[in-house]
Amino acid sequence: MIFSFSREQDELRATVRRFLAASSPAGEVRRLMETERGYDEAVWTRMAQQLGLQGLAVPEQYGGSGCGPVEQAIAMEEMGRVLLCAPYLSTAVLAAQAILSSHDPEAATRYLPGICDGTTVATVAVAEDAAHDRSPILARPAGPAYRLDGHATFVLDGRNADLLLVPADGDDGPTLFAVSGDTPGLARRAVDTLDRTRKQAVIDLDDVAAARVGRTGAAREILDRAVRAAAVALAAEQVGGAQRCLDMSVDYAKSRRQFGRPIGSFQAVKHLCADMLLDVESARSAAYYAAWAAADGQDDAVLAASLAKALCSEVYLRTAARTIQVHGGIGFTWEHDAHLYFRRAKSTEVMLGTPQEHRERSAALLLAAT
Repeated sequence: MIFSFSREQDELRATVRRFLAASSPAGEVRRLMETERGYDEAVWTRMAQQLGLQGLAVPEQYGGSGCGPVEQAIAMEEMGRVLLCAPYLSTAVLAAQAILSSHDPEAATRYLPGICDGTTVATVAVAEDAAHDRSPILARPAGPAYRLDGHATFVLDGRNADLLLVPADGDDGPTLFAVSGDTPGLARRAVDTLDRTRKQAVIDLDDVAAARVGRTGAAREILDRAVRAAAVALAAEQVGGAQRCLDMSVDYAKSRRQFGRPIGSFQAVKHLCADMLLDVESARSAAYYAAWAAADGQDDAVLAASLAKALCSEVYLRTAARTIQVHGGIGFTWEHDAHLYFRRAKSTEVMLGTPQEHRERSAALLLAAT
């Protein structure tokens, strides 16, 4: 198979890269990661209203541009290159895909336009708790609505979200609910994590009013589809970060001199960079194929998503570690950006499923197909 991007997709990449180069330099990343909100609201608005990034994979009828997984992967790859501090994964990928996967026109009409125009930051309360068979949140009917009690941990951008999509167990099974960020009884507190460029929070719900999204008992299948789409997008982000690590390593190997010659001329450093290149190109192929398979509705799209997430997670972490090794002593310092990429690589390795979990899922899919 030969995969190539269209002219429009190449233009999208070039536009996003120019925008991020101007709005998300390393100094800005370091500034934003120390703030409580964790992102620049003006940049977030421009992403939505000038570039239409939040609505890339949302149908036009809901305010999006009607593109798909490939275009979203392109944007995520460019965001990963610069460690963009923004709630894009939680809002434009996880939350938007959960709403679309619910096949609930009323919810889509109510929530998706705000996501697309940048006025709504949204998230899905899955993360760590998604690995369990039962949700740590319980739902009970209260007239035409519902009330929720419980908690969720390590929720992406949960501290600042205007809309939270929460899976909860009820009499009819696990169901997805929408909770407004200003609802009484909702408590949120930030959590210090390894990756300070991506905010996470603990969510506590005490008799919180909620609206059902999708049919009752369908939360698991809705979130499976949303998490699968997010895994493909996250794999592309990991490729972008790994490519940036490779670029930093090669540039440093060319310029750093030792014993009167560039360190890139030493065989050990050459081998490190060559191994990094092989890894990154392999991961890029896996991520691109997963995005194409999802967009084209291929029979192996689910398998491709898990394999891409497993491979890209390992490649990013390995490449980030080798980048520190190539840089030597300076690579271990706070002032150098290498540790920021290593932190992002380590956090995304376990996000939305570890490589081991995705390989076990892939093995189960292959076994079922035989």
